[in-house]
Amino acid sequence: MTEGDDIDLRALDDEELVQQMFDDLYDGLKPEIEEGVEILLERGWAPYDVLTKALVAGMRIVGDDFRDGILFVPEVLQAAKAMKAGMGILKPLLADTGAPKVGKMVIGTVKGDIHDIGKNLVAMMMEGAGFEVVDLGINTEADEYIKALQDEEADILGMSALLTTTMPYMKIVIDTLAERGLRDDYIVLVGGAPLNEEFGKAVGADAYCRDAAVAVETAKELITRKHNQRAAS
Repeated sequence: MTEGDDIDLRALDDEELVQQMFDDLYDGLKPEIEEGVEILLERGWAPYDVLTKALVAGMRIVGDDFRDGILFVPEVLQAAKAMKAGMGILKPLLADTGAPKVGKMVIGTVKGDIHDIGKNLVAMMMEGAGFEVVDLGINTEADEYIKALQDEEADILGMSALLTTTMPYMKIVIDTLAERGLRDDYIVLVGGAPLNEEFGKAVGADAYCRDAAVAVETAKELITRKHNQRAAS
């Protein structure tokens, strides 16, 4: 455990508390994050401010260090679980206050593939960045993806594969979207160890994301571009 155990979070002012929450998120300390969220809410912080200024900002540091090879998957999963615990407190409050969402993503590992560590990491990091995430799990068929995209009114489809034999299924999903006249309605991101940028282009995805940190950055960029295009049209 870290020295955070000895710190009285209530004795810190708001700025110090937020900094401490960054450290606690980084160390994956779930109870401390839950307490920090409760304290900020008690002090009159809006739920959306707690989310963006304490949790999302803290996860950004985790994401940057993961991208730079300073943190590794187990540590990021711990941080993401702590973030999720904080989100659990905020979610009903955010729904009540109609807080703005960055966007909504449907994610799943493709049909025939049961690997989910990478997918889970992307889902957690996306939630950590303020996206709403609907996780369809493993072995996901085209119709399941498309139904969820429509039912959830999602912006982004994320597909993951770890086997070279299941990678081609991503093209089937994208082609099915196109056949139904839906392809342009969604941003499609693909990822997984055997994939690369060329493959992403070949199957018709909007982007290939080599890891969870890149997925978050790419999703933000493409969502912003999409909103700007809508505003201009």
